[in-house]
Amino acid sequence: MKSKSVQTTVENFEKTLEELSSEGYRLLVLFSSTDNLKNFDFDTPVQKHLPGAELIGCSTSGEIGEFVQDNSVSFVAMGFDDAKFKCIEVDIDTVDDSRISGRKLAEELAAEDLKGVFVLMPGLNVNGSKFVQGLKEVLPSSLSISGGMAGDGLNFKETCTVHNGKKSSVMAVGLGIYGDKVTVSNRSRGGWKPFGPQRRVTRVENNVLYELDGKPALDLYREYLGDKAADLPSSGLLYPFAIIDDVNTNSVGLIRTILDIDEENKSLILAGDIEKGKAVCLMHADMDDLVQGAEDAARQTAEGGSSGTANDAVICISCVGRRILMGDNTDDELEAVRDVFDQAQITGFYSYGEISYFGDTKETELHNQTMTITRISEAG
Repeated sequence: MKSKSVQTTVENFEKTLEELSSEGYRLLVLFSSTDNLKNFDFDTPVQKHLPGAELIGCSTSGEIGEFVQDNSVSFVAMGFDDAKFKCIEVDIDTVDDSRISGRKLAEELAAEDLKGVFVLMPGLNVNGSKFVQGLKEVLPSSLSISGGMAGDGLNFKETCTVHNGKKSSVMAVGLGIYGDKVTVSNRSRGGWKPFGPQRRVTRVENNVLYELDGKPALDLYREYLGDKAADLPSSGLLYPFAIIDDVNTNSVGLIRTILDIDEENKSLILAGDIEKGKAVCLMHADMDDLVQGAEDAARQTAEGGSSGTANDAVICISCVGRRILMGDNTDDELEAVRDVFDQAQITGFYSYGEISYFGDTKETELHNQTMTITRISEAG
């Protein structure tokens, strides 16, 4: 296997591919802004300089490469020795189609020698939790399933996914990797800490939270935020909910970000589902917490193997809420990953949701506010 990560501009994209044309790369995983993906033809130069190569990618809330940037083009190019791969696409025409679309994508990728699935899905007008549920209904629980939801900066208006020459705001793209010598691993960590009292979810429909302890969720949330409530919904990215473990009530489970508010219904629109009856509490984090979370994700992804050879591909997907909180220090979490994977080829993006194992389990879930890392390697 050989891999090469690059961070460049739209203007220099073709020149960069020309420099890679003799290396035998057959797969590009690419990240850029919504405007760049919609308005620039990436596939034509790919086919010109890497004929027959597959291109998948999505829009971002910032690209991860040598640095964290906006409106750049970050990608990793891969070529395998023995491993095979397949890229497929499915449309998610309505939110209600999310689970069945996840099933369809999984069914098209499933095979006995499948070693990992990497998914990029729309960041808006989709139920990411239901999509992941559909994947899990078909694929083995031990299989590495990871990926993320496309971003659109802080606009939350339109996201874009790409597969070769096709671009869409409703398309999910799946990458399946197959073979005895290939290894795909993933882990996800946040670094957030709970504060304030626990509240019980008393009315919810999928990812729309209406009531906590019988009170309107939006009103209660505003009480917690105080002066910051005037900046909703954007300030909601800084204070997500955590779902409390039913058995160990001191243990924090999945994190759910507030994406939007509904003034009329006094509800909160979350980036993933919450079940009725669950206990939740608010979360907060400082810079050191988030950087430590990124480092923990990297170390756990590398566990059981080396910290990465120069040909390993490492795809980092971090949450837009983390970037907002970290501000000018966002590169610090990338450096924490680089300290672990000091030789690997690193790319990635800031997202509206992340797909990874949950905690130390091999139960795949949709996450918010985490750094999720996927590592792809092949034995020589």
